[in-house]
Amino acid sequence: MSLSLSLCVLLIVSALVACSRSEPDATFLLEFKKGIQDDPLRKVLGSWTQSGSDQCPKLWTGVTCDDSGVHVTGIALDGLGLSGELKFHTLIGLPMLQNLSLAGNNFTGRIAPALGSMASLQYLDLSSNGFYGPIPARITDLYNLNYLNLSMNRFLGGFPFGIRNLQQMKYFDLHGNILHGDIGELLNELRNVEYVDLSGNNFFGSISIGVQNVSALANTVHFLNLSHNALNSGFFDADSIRLFRNLEVLDMGNNSITGQLPPFGALPNLRVVRLANNRLFGSLPNELFESLIPLEELDLSGNGFTGSIPDINSTTLRTLNLSSNHLSGSLPGLPKTCTTVDLSSNMISTDISTIQNWQAPLEFLDLSSNKLSGTFPYLSSQFESLITLKLQNNSLEGNLPSLSGSYQKLSAVDLSLNEFNGPIPPEFFMSTLTSLNLSSNNLAGPIPLQRSHVSELLAMPSSQQMESLDLSGNSLSGPLPAEIGNMESLKLLSLARNGLSDQLPSELRKLTYLEYLDLSSNKFSGDIPQNLPPSLVVFNVSDNELSGVVPENLQKFPSSSFKPGNPSLDLGKQVVSANSNSNRDGSLHKHQSSKGNIRVAIIVASVGAAMMIIFVLLAYHRAQLKEFHGRSGFSGQSSGRDVKHEGFARPSLFKYHSSGQPPSSSLSFSNDHLLTSNSRSLSGQAEFITEIAENIAPEGGAVTSSSAIPNLIDIQPTTSGRKSSPGSPLSSSPQFIEVREQTVRLDVYSPDRLAGELFFLDPSLAFTAEELSRAPAEVLGRSSHGTLYKATLDNGHMLTVKWLRVGLVKHKKEFAKEVKKIGSMRHPNIVSLRAYYWGPREQERLLLADYIQGDSLALHLYETTPRRYSPLSFSQRLKVAIDVARCLTYLHDKGLPHGNLKPTNILLMGSEYNVLLTDYGLHRLMTPAGIAEQILNLGAFGYRAPELASAAKPLPSYKADVYAFGVIMMELLTRRSAGDIISGQSGAVDLTDWVRLCDQEGRGMDCIDRDIAGGEEHSAAMDEMLAISLRCINSVNERPNIRQVFDELCAISL
Repeated sequence: MSLSLSLCVLLIVSALVACSRSEPDATFLLEFKKGIQDDPLRKVLGSWTQSGSDQCPKLWTGVTCDDSGVHVTGIALDGLGLSGELKFHTLIGLPMLQNLSLAGNNFTGRIAPALGSMASLQYLDLSSNGFYGPIPARITDLYNLNYLNLSMNRFLGGFPFGIRNLQQMKYFDLHGNILHGDIGELLNELRNVEYVDLSGNNFFGSISIGVQNVSALANTVHFLNLSHNALNSGFFDADSIRLFRNLEVLDMGNNSITGQLPPFGALPNLRVVRLANNRLFGSLPNELFESLIPLEELDLSGNGFTGSIPDINSTTLRTLNLSSNHLSGSLPGLPKTCTTVDLSSNMISTDISTIQNWQAPLEFLDLSSNKLSGTFPYLSSQFESLITLKLQNNSLEGNLPSLSGSYQKLSAVDLSLNEFNGPIPPEFFMSTLTSLNLSSNNLAGPIPLQRSHVSELLAMPSSQQMESLDLSGNSLSGPLPAEIGNMESLKLLSLARNGLSDQLPSELRKLTYLEYLDLSSNKFSGDIPQNLPPSLVVFNVSDNELSGVVPENLQKFPSSSFKPGNPSLDLGKQVVSANSNSNRDGSLHKHQSSKGNIRVAIIVASVGAAMMIIFVLLAYHRAQLKEFHGRSGFSGQSSGRDVKHEGFARPSLFKYHSSGQPPSSSLSFSNDHLLTSNSRSLSGQAEFITEIAENIAPEGGAVTSSSAIPNLIDIQPTTSGRKSSPGSPLSSSPQFIEVREQTVRLDVYSPDRLAGELFFLDPSLAFTAEELSRAPAEVLGRSSHGTLYKATLDNGHMLTVKWLRVGLVKHKKEFAKEVKKIGSMRHPNIVSLRAYYWGPREQERLLLADYIQGDSLALHLYETTPRRYSPLSFSQRLKVAIDVARCLTYLHDKGLPHGNLKPTNILLMGSEYNVLLTDYGLHRLMTPAGIAEQILNLGAFGYRAPELASAAKPLPSYKADVYAFGVIMMELLTRRSAGDIISGQSGAVDLTDWVRLCDQEGRGMDCIDRDIAGGEEHSAAMDEMLAISLRCINSVNERPNIRQVFDELCAISL
């Protein structure tokens, strides 16, 4: 009975299997088609409509059949714009399917484990879609697979164990996902593979895994790309690298690989080596420059290599990039094959005339930010293929080189930040140039656009192809020629800080693509032309002599685009800035005074206010007595009894007492607790500054700070020595203290007080020390460097003046050299130094920059009720981080660490919250004691890198900047201050430890500020930014460089 029953069951199963196999392949394709929701080209939904009976539907788009015409062997639907969530299990019924290619579509969803049942599959390409989730473990059951491409999706987790089962696989591409795992374990599993691309993921660990673990891969691989991951530790050892006899391309750039490169030996097939932006150091391996390795491209940029560049004997090298290292010595000779050379941002010191000996047919040459000197030579026909020439930020001098005849392909020229002089040759405006930057030199004479000059050129067209023209920071004179209108492709035009004059030509309206126009700090007069192009995004004509009414289409720009300067210019409907000079008339002061009296009356009527007033008057009197006896107001650390308040009236920038010290107000406040960089004293508007007030005890007596009086700001750190952000478990109740400054004209006792020298770093700025000394000044804040003031010159131009503390700076020669370097920095995201004053006494050291109307990042993050700003959205916070990283990348590329990075030195401008960095590079001006104090100050507020804390002679560094930036990114994400002490299950920890702990416990989103954490819209992006911030606070050897950080932030998609 049981036997017959078993036979019946077996017959039924066999019948079902036979039935399923009898289904034509088209049936399974129609089931698969149901997952396609959108087909913009109607290639699939339009053709996959009829079953082919027993036949394979070979007429359907993308379908391939076997020779018998019965079974489907391939499905190729690449690049059709298809979308939907596919059901891969519907393809299991295709017994002969060998090729499945769906690349370049918009498919989403998870990959079902059923994919591993397609035993016949040999070629699988799901790249460039939106698949997500883990890669199914059963993918390692596809034993016949020889091509696997899952790149450019959102797969996460590790690659399933058992990849060594895929013995037939030759092509393995997972780049552009969110995969992670130990790279050594994965490489050890690979067998017989020829192409490996794991770039753009989060793989970690070391590639130095020993000969026995890498040999199976090394014997067969031709292409190996592990770039843009989190690899650390050392490079392959010498024995391992010699095994890669078949290797053609090696790319491990943008990781954290450390150590020295081993000897490479003879690798007969190696054509490309990219190891940029790691932490490699030591000397460059000679083998990479010899003919034993047929290299065509070598990129070792963004590392820490030292020494000189070896002689280049290669006969195949075409691209050489050694930029952003610490290489020194002379320029090397180049092989005749080289077309691209980038040696920028090193310390190469030689005469530029060396390049005359090069015979290479160069197309791209970048020698910027070195120590090159001499006069640019005449270059013969070997440079006739040159497309890009960058020599900025060196010490080149003499006249500009002639470009006539030999440079028919030249497109971009940057000779800025040198010492070139004389006129601009007319041929610089040749037809092939699209970008020309001659800024910050000593060029003089007119802009040679007139036809009388241009006629010397061959076949000069009526419309130039120039897109970017920057001649700012020179001594050019004369009018802006009307021929500027012929440059119809211009997008950027900067002529700021010159001596140009006369009326602005109406032909500017012809520049219909113009986005950036800066004509500030010249002598232009007359009306602003009507109908300037609507494409303008940045517009600045301040510090000129323009008149008339601002054209209506330009009234959308802020008043800083027109003021200071231009006293006869009517802004029309433009809202006048709060710092406008018109606010300085007597009636306004009288109005401010009456409002102040009302506030005093209200405060006096409050309980206990009278006692507070008496106390402050006594403190003021006591401090004045101390000041009279010669006490300096610029001491570094005050005792616990010192009253850390600042009066808002300063007698004079050049007014000295008998002690010879600069005058000190009786009260002072720390710039690190001042969460705004600008004063609103002239506008009469109230300024609310949120800080934690502390009880003050002069002479041991306790006095509470529960009330406040006008013209006084009660700002003290918490008892822990750090400020707390709102939302910190240890935060105290903040006080909101209305602040008003009184403008006081500064008097000069006698001319002998002006015996010092005023040096201009920007030739467009012109005033005397006497003008500066009589400028109305207001205290803005105080830092470890000294005291900061706002000074308003007679012409209305506003400056910030940093009066450096006594004993802080180097000797004059060193100071002058370093301040010139700092003053040469020009970037949209920094506040540039404009001048400095060196007086005859040690106390007279001043740095001058433009006054910026903007509030700090600290205020935007930690301001509480009453808020003047809405909480920053996540996209705004990400933009701030990207702007800061972009600026730091610029500074680091110029060889200058910021050295003092914290939220109070990050200003946010306008409704777009554009970033401006301040206080960068000032350590270069300081004595060792001053540097140590600055670093101690960073440590007190939580931004000091650990390696600086343990160093005997700490110095700011690139990696220390990255650490501080990592902390700031955490503040952006959490809205907690770096100084917060946070209570948790593991006890009290600081911000960095708390974020690290949350991440290790898998609850990273618990850290995120609740103002941006709601919803799932940007959670993945927040995770990515959090991961980047955590890598920035790793140990110094595992910390990324700022270019890597910038690239990773830019890659975050919203």
